[in-house]
Amino acid sequence: MGDKPRGAALPDLRHLLQTEPGLKQYEGDFRRRYRLFAERLSQLEEAEGDFDHFTQSYQSLGARRQPNNGLLFTEWAPGAKGLFLTGDFNGWEKLSHPFTRKEHGKWELYLPPKRDRSPPVLHKSKLKVRNDEYLFRISPWARYVTKRLDSVTYDWIHWDPLHPYLVLHPRPPKQRSLRIYEAHVGIASSEEKIASYQSFTLNLLPRIKHLGYNCIQLMAIMEHAYYASFGYQVTSFFAASSRFGTPEDLKKLVDTAHSLGLTVLLDVVHSHASSNTDDGINQFDGTDSCFFHPGPRGNHSDWGSRIFDYSSWEVSRFLLSNLRWWMEEYRFDGFRFDGVTSMLYHHHGVGMSFSGSYSDYFGMHINEDALIHLMLSNHLLHTLYPECITIAEDVSGMPGLCRPIAAGGLGFDYRLAMAIPDKWIQILKERRDEEWDMADIVYTLTNRRRGERSIAYAESHDQALVGDKSLAFWLMDQEMYTNMSALMPMTVVIDRGIQLHKMIRLLTHSLGGEGYLNFMGNEFGHPEWLDFPRKGNSESYRYARRQYNLVDMQHLRYQQLNAFDRDMNHAEDKHGWLASAPAVVTTINQEDKVIVFERANLVFIFNFHPSCSYTDYRVAAGRLGKYTIKLDSDDLMYGGHGRLEHATEFFTEPVSFRGRAQSFKVSEWQNMKCFVAIILIFFPSPF
Repeated sequence: MGDKPRGAALPDLRHLLQTEPGLKQYEGDFRRRYRLFAERLSQLEEAEGDFDHFTQSYQSLGARRQPNNGLLFTEWAPGAKGLFLTGDFNGWEKLSHPFTRKEHGKWELYLPPKRDRSPPVLHKSKLKVRNDEYLFRISPWARYVTKRLDSVTYDWIHWDPLHPYLVLHPRPPKQRSLRIYEAHVGIASSEEKIASYQSFTLNLLPRIKHLGYNCIQLMAIMEHAYYASFGYQVTSFFAASSRFGTPEDLKKLVDTAHSLGLTVLLDVVHSHASSNTDDGINQFDGTDSCFFHPGPRGNHSDWGSRIFDYSSWEVSRFLLSNLRWWMEEYRFDGFRFDGVTSMLYHHHGVGMSFSGSYSDYFGMHINEDALIHLMLSNHLLHTLYPECITIAEDVSGMPGLCRPIAAGGLGFDYRLAMAIPDKWIQILKERRDEEWDMADIVYTLTNRRRGERSIAYAESHDQALVGDKSLAFWLMDQEMYTNMSALMPMTVVIDRGIQLHKMIRLLTHSLGGEGYLNFMGNEFGHPEWLDFPRKGNSESYRYARRQYNLVDMQHLRYQQLNAFDRDMNHAEDKHGWLASAPAVVTTINQEDKVIVFERANLVFIFNFHPSCSYTDYRVAAGRLGKYTIKLDSDDLMYGGHGRLEHATEFFTEPVSFRGRAQSFKVSEWQNMKCFVAIILIFFPSPF
């Protein structure tokens, strides 16, 4: 595989150490990590012959049809004393088809084709692997599993269609700016049911495109037995969840998204696995240690799940091949890696505050095996798929996480800016409007590692879950069910909520990172929480849905919030502030509650004061010329009050202000209104 490190070649740490001089004392740690990565890669290639082949082991494990239509079954079960294949094909005979033990814990069984040369196991037939303890299991490499309504566990379905889906559209080029729509297929409907891949393709993809998002991040695709786990308790890593449809349906979804120019990311869960044994990979070979660490180290106490042994050769084969599988078979464009903090540290981040001290990121509490595994994952993806995008869910702020491996990093493209949604919720819960701290807000939005890109988001999917509240709920839950009609005057609660919802999202979008993410429905202020069917709610689907029908009702104010989200994204698409250098903040006025900054030849002005408007407010400008309003949160179409005149032109003066050579005044006939955010677009001076 190209661009591989040569032996223990040293990384180039110059930029990393120049950016963060405090890391100089840990230079040896960075070099050690790189050396371990290079050694591990070299060992894999020497033993397997080719890293490319090693990471496509889904072609040699599990069930594979041979050129003569025979079937070869290969499993890794080092602790098993015997394996047998049973299923529809042999009338569920338990002992008639034994596997043969091979080297390195592998087991193999060949089934010749039938007399008519057809495969010995038909498409959609049920299969099970039985071990010597008379336990019936699903192959860890199973590509499709289903569950009957009257069953507790999943069945392994042999998926081998005569006419598999044929890809029609190429992957889109790598996006200049990432505007991510985070989506869960099952709740992507206003109906009280589990939505399908087909309905998502037909109904949601056009909405996402219309809203100006250029990337979809799909949650809960890897099969999980417990629907309410949000997809984070994976049971079958190579199977696309059958509760939404067939593998071919998912392939069509991704292909259709590509036809619309949308990048599609998979929420991949390699940080842990479900502890299920009947339909998961836990104890597949009958032991506690097949894919996982044995004993307490192999159990995540908070999540009740199993922790992979990342030092294991076969675990590397399994997880790296899993990435290749989703890239090759389903044509995903990259991954959001879940639970990276849990992987990086032996303490899994439990009870840690991560104060920012460098000692948090180096020492015996670092899980070097997992860290090296993540480096291998990014090396694999970015070498074979140069357009691939990888995002890390890491709350710790690990230095170098989003730097190239050759520059001392772990190779991710982005990290989630997880402190931002927490800050907004803290403010709404704990502070009155008059107490909002502008400096604290700006610090939270701009406090990210230089040279490493972040994905900003105003609220997380966890906040939509029952027991918590979305931003819209925090702002307007007293009246969302009674006063969201645009046919009646806005109440004080709805007015405040509508204006702040837009301002919070625009400020996060424009100041918080190099990418932006929104969880489905939050763009229009979805009025209800998310609660998956469970015993506690009598298995109800009432809240396991997103009510997009509300957006289509023109008399409801959800449509106004939706329109603002759309135009905010389209403004970014045109001007590219996410792909530009970080913003230059020129005004943080605590008393006035005003924030002003420049980014991508635009000036962003936010007045968070609940009651004060300002006349002749001076604003710094980096360039000589005129500015006009590009986006105005007070526009009537967005649920505002229409108090600003969009034809107004603001001309700069050679008056230095807040470190900039030019400035201009928001004049008396264009007051800086309260609870308003505007974007001003720059036009060079003709002189």
